[in-house]
Amino acid sequence: MGGTKVALRAEHTDGTVREAGFRWPRPPDGPVRPAADLELLARQVRELCAGAPDELAGVGVAMPATLDAAGVVTAWPNRPDWTGLDLRGALREVFGTAEVLCADDGDLAALAEAHAADRPDLLYLGVGTGVGGGIVLGGRLLPGPSRGSCEIGHLIVDRSGDLCDCGRRGCVQSVASGPAVLRRAARARGAEVTFPELAQAFADGTPWAADAVREGCAALAAAAVGVGELLRPALVVVGGGFADALAGFTETVAAETARLGRPGFPPPPVESARLGGLSSLHGAVLLARGRPPQSRPPQN
Repeated sequence: MGGTKVALRAEHTDGTVREAGFRWPRPPDGPVRPAADLELLARQVRELCAGAPDELAGVGVAMPATLDAAGVVTAWPNRPDWTGLDLRGALREVFGTAEVLCADDGDLAALAEAHAADRPDLLYLGVGTGVGGGIVLGGRLLPGPSRGSCEIGHLIVDRSGDLCDCGRRGCVQSVASGPAVLRRAARARGAEVTFPELAQAFADGTPWAADAVREGCAALAAAAVGVGELLRPALVVVGGGFADALAGFTETVAAETARLGRPGFPPPPVESARLGGLSSLHGAVLLARGRPPQSRPPQN
């Protein structure tokens, strides 16, 4: 589940795989209503599972929202009306008797990328409606499921920066998320900017687009280098829907990261996510298969 859209994947015992996706409904006026979101989710799940979600052996859900120990949403800035929702109970209504496990989307994305790359150490940065991420070190997620998720999107990179939707100023997310980059591009251009317009202008090297994207990438690079100084991950992986759809985005993050290196301490290499914009989805599948978030990926 993302703040803007949802991706679904069903893997069957005969090897068949079915995928689907949809955008959350958003009324033109008024608040987002969780009941409408959940009704749409249930309908899409029934279609994907041919009307029989009760036959699922397991379900994994990657969530950007913050949940308490009971499975209640305590914060989700992109869909604030979900705050207070008993998500665990709501998902039981959607999936019936199937076991449903939830985990942070950034953590699951990091786990899936470590699994795909066969790397025990990496930092994952997911750029979409927000900025999420995860750290796998020695084959285990940090800080670990019992201590919450890795909120790299809320590292402060500019104390006098823009207001983040968490209420602080200068978080990575306030600078580098897709909406933040589009807002900055619109200010520089003097007119609203759609994603296709940004992508084309960035590819053409248009200054307002290049500057807007580069500033977001520089914030991600600062976060990556900061984490690198503490934990020394062997690799930085950049994914998420926005980053995956914008050609040259990862290369710009890599260039900004290299620029921040210091003598004797080169920053880690930066690569695009092997799973594209669907790293969290594949992490949710690992969770559904029974691989707990702290598990070590298999080694060759």
